[in-house]
Amino acid sequence: MPAVSTFDQESPEDDEPLVEPLSASAEGAPHKYLIAFAVVLAALMQVIDSSIVNVALPDMMGNLGASLDEIAWVSTGYILASVIIIPLTGWLGEFFGRKRYFVGSIVIFTVASFLCGASHSLAALVFWRIVQGLGGGALMTVSQAVLFESFPRREAGTAMALFGLGVMVGPTIGPTLGGWLTDNYGWPWIFYVNIPVGILAAAMITGYVHDPEYQRKPPSVDYIGIALLAMSVGSLQYLLEYGQREDWFDSRAMIALAMTGVVGGIFLVWRELTVKHPVIDFRVLRHRQMWVGTLLGVVMGV
Repeated sequence: MPAVSTFDQESPEDDEPLVEPLSASAEGAPHKYLIAFAVVLAALMQVIDSSIVNVALPDMMGNLGASLDEIAWVSTGYILASVIIIPLTGWLGEFFGRKRYFVGSIVIFTVASFLCGASHSLAALVFWRIVQGLGGGALMTVSQAVLFESFPRREAGTAMALFGLGVMVGPTIGPTLGGWLTDNYGWPWIFYVNIPVGILAAAMITGYVHDPEYQRKPPSVDYIGIALLAMSVGSLQYLLEYGQREDWFDSRAMIALAMTGVVGGIFLVWRELTVKHPVIDFRVLRHRQMWVGTLLGVVMGV
């Protein structure tokens, strides 16, 4: 009888493989549709919150005694915090453990939502919106990663379709839901509505999601990279938010922000390509699918 090689035993083309049952990456997680529901809930909560606040700003102005420029920080603070966190989500997931970080981000987002609704001053509201952005920045990206790994590769399209459906619905219902809640119950309820959704999502993810086997905690923290990221991305985001009000480059402040963003971005890329344990691994852009997807994302964002 001819010997059976290891390759023959593990070949996916065999009708009856002689190895252990296939891993979750091949068969999918046992509760993959419950996981899909939970992560789409988390992502939907973040997407809705990005647009639901805008319709309530006039009521906030009257209730808190703020001007238009002052109340705009309710949106700007959230955006600045979330765009700084988004590039760090991969590293933070490895450092804290992805499941722990995901659930922790949902808890931070939910608690901050309650404290936003309970705020009685503009300063408190802006502060808790920034905290909410720190929690919300992870919800979209980590949701995609968890969803992709919970389904087998042959069903990856189905998983992304489910995620895309939730993400597309969010911006559609956000302003309508925000207007209805503000008119009938008051602006704090645009934040309170996140509480039951966040509790349900956190409970389901705690019960059904598990850390991937390949996850490894980084041996060191690149504090310089984190500082460069915050400086460059924060400057560019503020420039894009307020540049029009300041006549763009007719303002010295906008010129300084543009230079800080560009120079900081260049140093950030150089730092992350040369440090041994980067917080942002730009080397993944060597893969064609990654850089093409990133380019398309930039074009769609613009």
